Amino acid sequence: MIETNLAQAVNATNDSGSAYDTNIKYLLADKQILSRILKYTVEEFREMDIEDIIVCIGDDIEIGTRPVDAGLSNLGRVKGTVTEDNIPGEGIIYYDIRFTAYLKEKEIKILINIEAQKSTDSGKLGYHLENRIIFYLARMISAQKQTEFFHSDFDNLKKVRSIWICMDSEETEDSIEEIGFDRKTVFGNKKNLYHTDLMKGIIVNIRSGSDHSSGKVIKKSKNVLIAMLEELVSRKNASEKKRILADEYGMTMTTELERRIQIMCNWSESIREQARTEGRIEGRTEGRIEGRIEGRIEGRIEGRIEAIERMIRVNITKEQILSMGYTEEEYEKAESALYANV
Repeated sequence: MIETNLAQAVNATNDSGSAYDTNIKYLLADKQILSRILKYTVEEFREMDIEDIIVCIGDDIEIGTRPVDAGLSNLGRVKGTVTEDNIPGEGIIYYDIRFTAYLKEKEIKILINIEAQKSTDSGKLGYHLENRIIFYLARMISAQKQTEFFHSDFDNLKKVRSIWICMDSEETEDSIEEIGFDRKTVFGNKKNLYHTDLMKGIIVNIRSGSDHSSGKVIKKSKNVLIAMLEELVSRKNASEKKRILADEYGMTMTTELERRIQIMCNWSESIREQARTEGRIEGRTEGRIEGRIEGRIEGRIEGRIEAIERMIRVNITKEQILSMGYTEEEYEKAESALYANV
């Protein structure tokens, strides 16, 4: 049986290596997933039913063919290929997922960006994630000049929401945070009636699934969105994941025809880091296995260096490479190896 985009994506993200890398982001771009992200993170959609939110993710940003099954015309992925934002004088920025949501009855158009982020540790990133989120929001606002508004028609600016799915939280840190403007009067009695909510960043903090130092399994989150996202990235097999998504979250797993979108995923390294951690623990207790585990880790490291070399060859910038989760040390090794062979 030919499965929906969602079912195919669940299968693909359960594979290792590049298959996981290329599929996790378009799994997030499935309208059934996006509708739930919008419901639990964007205020304008909070009171809406999932089916109504799916309709708000319009056909004008859909890619691929229309489904042949009755009742499935609104399911599928949003367009994930036009994710480059190039503003003269401001450089190029690459978004994981970018689309538009429409509330037609209220004549509201909201520009949405979703990012998959494996780490929020400023020590690893080299910057505070909050500052990057603000930068993305600012770019989504400034990019509207000559597209959403012209000349000085600033009241025609569209709302922007940048939603970051971060998966390095501790057991008790599953949470959803908001970053936005807060207008207040610091002197006098001036009443401010105009509500400035054009820009808002949302951070969804999910856990990695278990505490590897103790083997303790993390309890299911009380937040519906976080619980669902944690199921998506869990180590359960594809059949079990699809059963849970269908039975517990009401998602459709029947026939639909679509093309695949090849998009790299930041989250894959988090899975590999978990494997390395487990390998170190096993190596301490079983000396015979240690060599094989170290060999696998060395192989993964070599693969990462080679991946960076390929990206350098096609002129992907250092900043873009580091934003994918690679380290300064790995970049320097790849650069040295590349130019040593010139």
